[in-house]
Amino acid sequence: MELPADFKNKYQKLMGDDADSFFKSLDQETNPGYRVNPLKEYVVTENAEDAIDYCQYGYYGDVNGKSVEHQSGAIYSQEPSAMYVGEVADITPGDYVLDLCASPGGKTTHVASYMQNQGLLVTNEIDYKRAKVLVENVERFGIRNALILNENPNNLAKHFPRFFDKILIDAPCSGEGMFRKNNDAIKYWNAEYPVECAIRQKEIIEQAVKMLKPGGKIIYSTCTFAPEEDEQIVEWMHDEFDFTIDPIHKYEGMVDGKPEWANGNQDLTNTVRLFPNHFKGEGHFISKLSSNDNGSSKKIKHRLQGNLTQDDKKLWDEFKQTNLVNFDPKHLILFGDQLYSFDNTLPDLKGLKVMRPGLHLGTIKKKRFEPSYALALALHSDEVVNRLEITEDDWKQYVHGDTISCDQSLSKGWYQLIYKKQPVAFGKVVNGTVKNFFPKGLRFNI
Repeated sequence: MELPADFKNKYQKLMGDDADSFFKSLDQETNPGYRVNPLKEYVVTENAEDAIDYCQYGYYGDVNGKSVEHQSGAIYSQEPSAMYVGEVADITPGDYVLDLCASPGGKTTHVASYMQNQGLLVTNEIDYKRAKVLVENVERFGIRNALILNENPNNLAKHFPRFFDKILIDAPCSGEGMFRKNNDAIKYWNAEYPVECAIRQKEIIEQAVKMLKPGGKIIYSTCTFAPEEDEQIVEWMHDEFDFTIDPIHKYEGMVDGKPEWANGNQDLTNTVRLFPNHFKGEGHFISKLSSNDNGSSKKIKHRLQGNLTQDDKKLWDEFKQTNLVNFDPKHLILFGDQLYSFDNTLPDLKGLKVMRPGLHLGTIKKKRFEPSYALALALHSDEVVNRLEITEDDWKQYVHGDTISCDQSLSKGWYQLIYKKQPVAFGKVVNGTVKNFFPKGLRFNI
């Protein structure tokens, strides 16, 4: 790897004797990883030898993007050092959480693992194409309590004042920790780039602070080594907004943040740095800050309301009574002809670019309701009336978009399709054939 001369000079000065091993580590192979999904009824069992000690659900290893485990959301591919962000967040069921810069969904799916579909998860991505990827991963993971947005922080702050218990900011950065994983990151880098990124990071944080409840916590992280975007940003947050820099437990290979790379505040040692020459990962900086604001949360004047007509509700109720048990979302809303469940503690969403207001239940069509892919992947066996085990060949045909055959004696209707103990889609059985409802945009060949 040909590192920029300015980069090498900078880190030679900062790291001294440790610089050479740091540069050499950027030429070594990457260390891929993944997490298993505890929201699934059947949690995939993996080799304990591959377990990551600092992440409850994390393992080292590659993920096959065309495997049923990936397609069904039973596992999620994530770089190992990035996994520690979700652990540091210390999420509990019932928390109100904002993942502000969320795509492709690593942190979102990670914190959702600890929320257990309780509380509220607002996950946001400003770039529309990346937001679409976020939607796919949230739905695949089976998350039921997520509002997915495609917004800028300024507009979010207007709608969610003093609203969240915890806010994750995995900030857009100079990406130095991505150098060996993505050589394009090197092409974008220049000596001024970290400072430019720091300006943007401060703008994001200023809006995030407005959305934090008194006493709430911000988890700020980057995948860069630049002090301008790491310790110096945290010190600015500490001084500007009266935050306490909380201590973070450090596992083997993790090192303290560097006070000498900022203004010398020793509390910066509470942050954590992951360098690839000391740690089995690409590189990350993580901090956790607690607000010392002792005010009160702001009351919401106008909350999100349902809008179903009696006819719409009738179609959903007919489907639910025939096909579902132990699953009865109380708050329903239509966006166009798409039906969702939603959290009634949300503010009105008018003026926001909403990708998903909640769990996507399905489509209201003329005289019928068609269940969604997201609903199929979210439901457990005790919540559906009809399940159909399919073979590997069936699954390959189905994800390609083909119909598959089934027992002629099966009654007509909707079935949650199961392969290798994982729900993979809904199918409609008619006269010994399972009609295909796998989303066209997600279909693939194996």
